[in-house]
Amino acid sequence: MIRNPKAVLVSLAVLIVALMLASGAAAPAAKNNATANNSNASVGDAKSGDAATFTALVPVLRHPRCLNCHSTGDYPRQGDDGHPHAMNVRRGAGGMGVTSQKCVTCHQDHNLAGAHLPPGAPNWRLPSARTPMIWRDRSDKEVCEELKDPKQNGGRSLQKIVEHMTADKLVLWGWSPGEGRSPVSMPQAEFAAKVKAWAAAGAPCPAR
Repeated sequence: MIRNPKAVLVSLAVLIVALMLASGAAAPAAKNNATANNSNASVGDAKSGDAATFTALVPVLRHPRCLNCHSTGDYPRQGDDGHPHAMNVRRGAGGMGVTSQKCVTCHQDHNLAGAHLPPGAPNWRLPSARTPMIWRDRSDKEVCEELKDPKQNGGRSLQKIVEHMTADKLVLWGWSPGEGRSPVSMPQAEFAAKVKAWAAAGAPCPAR
């Protein structure tokens, strides 16, 4: 037998109010946690998406027209198979060759007419020995970090790297390499847009 019904009702009312308050506080907290998790996921996705922009332009960097100058060893390479340059041509300190075997001895500022005759573009050269900018056998992440590091890229700012990759006539040669050579397959305008988008995103690098 309940001796004090009013007291029991009051206790029940207090308990119900407490439960309601607890439920109301938990809902915003859960909502806030979900929002935070979604926000973190969005940031992660954005970073991943930005880095994917670099990954999308990498096929050009790995094309023989680019890779033959950004290769391992102290010499340029030739052909789509990347074999060492004939006549034992060497880089030299400034990237212009050594002794009488200077790049400009054979390579003019334009392609010579005829299959497999010396190609040419203004300032034909390799990167200097001090900053050889080697890409061959390196990961996408390593190439990306090298590109934007002034200590490795010849002292260039990110903007200068963008200019080099999108407007330098030596780079543009890759799309018009002369008879007997395969040009870069990605359209130059598409490549330039990817480079600029990567730079505008802060030049993020892939995870590997």
